[in-house]
Amino acid sequence: MAHMRSNFGDTFKPGDRVLQSGIYDVLHDPAHDHKHQITCVYGERFPPCRACSDAVRFRLAIAAIHAENHKHFQATYVRNCWLCRS
Repeated sequence: MAHMRSNFGDTFKPGDRVLQSGIYDVLHDPAHDHKHQITCVYGERFPPCRACSDAVRFRLAIAAIHAENHKHFQATYVRNCWLCRS
């Protein structure tokens, strides 16, 4: 089954599942805090903010593959890679 991907510009709220690992802009209630960035991992849920609760939003800034999901870091790839053998 293929993973759904986030598109740049899509906005997510607390409780939504992370569709694309990467760095996300965090958009708080302006009365609370300025925009900043956090790392979110595919399959986890976006968290609520302690101060502005469910008013916080998340927007993908830089897509990335979590190391555990990248073929170069999976045990089966390393066992089958002729360059990786000693």
